[in-house]
Amino acid sequence: MRIEKILNNKKQFLDLLLLADEQEDMIDRYLEEGEMFALYDDDLKSICVMVQKDSQIYELKNLATYEKYQGKGYGKALVKYIFNYYKDKCKTIIVGTGESDLTIPFYEKCGFCISHRVKNFFIDNYDHPIFEDGVQLIDMIYLKIDL
Repeated sequence: MRIEKILNNKKQFLDLLLLADEQEDMIDRYLEEGEMFALYDDDLKSICVMVQKDSQIYELKNLATYEKYQGKGYGKALVKYIFNYYKDKCKTIIVGTGESDLTIPFYEKCGFCISHRVKNFFIDNYDHPIFEDGVQLIDMIYLKIDL
């Protein structure tokens, strides 16, 4: 298993990025300014994008693993790598996600705890309803971890 920082042509990973954020213009808001990392185990398994919010905080904007590789530890391995990579660059990492039984427990198992909520985020920022596991996402739930 290896993790590479992606410096150019980040859009080549759009198919995977869209698994975590299904509207391309939302991805475009952070993709170029963000730092992208790709996890390979023979072939590409997972990807993430990190964005600096201020001198002490980075935000995990996108974390996606191809469906056939989900539940095999690739996402968690990438998050662990990110914690180590950023431990000397910031104090806190935050991540925003939908109120879902699929994603919140994953982030909690990685060590994040719920921080705050942004009301109506998915309704106000997406041009169509977003569903996860059959439930419409409305509020953005932010989780954080202090490194």
